[in-house]
Amino acid sequence: MNPFLSIDLPAILAATLACLSCALVGNFLVLRRQSLMGDAISHAVLPGIVAGFLVVGTRDTMPMLTGALVAALVAGFLIELVRRVGRIEPGAAMGVVFTGLFALGVLLIEQGAAHAVDLDADCVLYGQLEDILWFGPQGWGDLADPAIWLTLPREVWQLAAVFVLAALLITLFFKELTIASFDPALADLQGINSALIQHGLVALTAACAIAAFEAVGSILVIAMLICPAATARMLTDRLGAQIRLSLLFGGAAGIGGYVLGAFGPGWLGFQNSVNAAGMIATLAGAFLALAILAAPRYGVLVRRRKTRPADALPAA
Repeated sequence: MNPFLSIDLPAILAATLACLSCALVGNFLVLRRQSLMGDAISHAVLPGIVAGFLVVGTRDTMPMLTGALVAALVAGFLIELVRRVGRIEPGAAMGVVFTGLFALGVLLIEQGAAHAVDLDADCVLYGQLEDILWFGPQGWGDLADPAIWLTLPREVWQLAAVFVLAALLITLFFKELTIASFDPALADLQGINSALIQHGLVALTAACAIAAFEAVGSILVIAMLICPAATARMLTDRLGAQIRLSLLFGGAAGIGGYVLGAFGPGWLGFQNSVNAAGMIATLAGAFLALAILAAPRYGVLVRRRKTRPADALPAA
């Protein structure tokens, strides 16, 4: 058994696909100034995912998806109810509802039935990247056999399917998504149902979060829904270029973060590696911080230089 092919390669593939899927959807959340929605959805789907586990006792995709979508619908209803009854602004209502749903999910996890299907709080927060194993290839030459790739772990195939679905839907409805993101009123005037686009975006975000949840955990899902798209937004004003840059940063964070987490401590003389999902999220945050500081047009350093008072003219 080749340790890299069996342990590291499937984890890198799962992490990268999760990052790419979330980065794709995150572009439109950032454009619509709904970045908190990604955080909210990743918390809201937890009780639905756990409920799916408790009902069927397995990690099958359909029970997870069904439970998560039901939880998302319930969350939407509760947000509107809290906003109207409490007369508070939508962001506060969202925070209250999703915090409560996440707490409910954690309580369900701590029950014995949830532990029976190998679901715990650490899995929810950090995922199980290190536990995704691939025993198909015995050496590098085996990768040339297409049949070997069919034996990839279920998590990798699941994330690949969601990425393809997200890419396909965004390609097909790119015009509608763009207009509805920049100007919902104009979209309605042109016959584009902006409310339907919003619901579809929420559903696609939920699908990406669900697929990534088991492998990479909620922390990485939140980071990758926001950081790559926000980083790309700092560097360009063109949506096409932003999407491409977000995929570049997402892929770099997925691969680079795993390598740094798994092998970086050894390079520095430490014996134990660090959590891969946490390192990927950290690297994505580092990319965003660097863009905020040094972006050529919107970076803090550039804006400070532009607003710096002109030097006083020398005395005649």
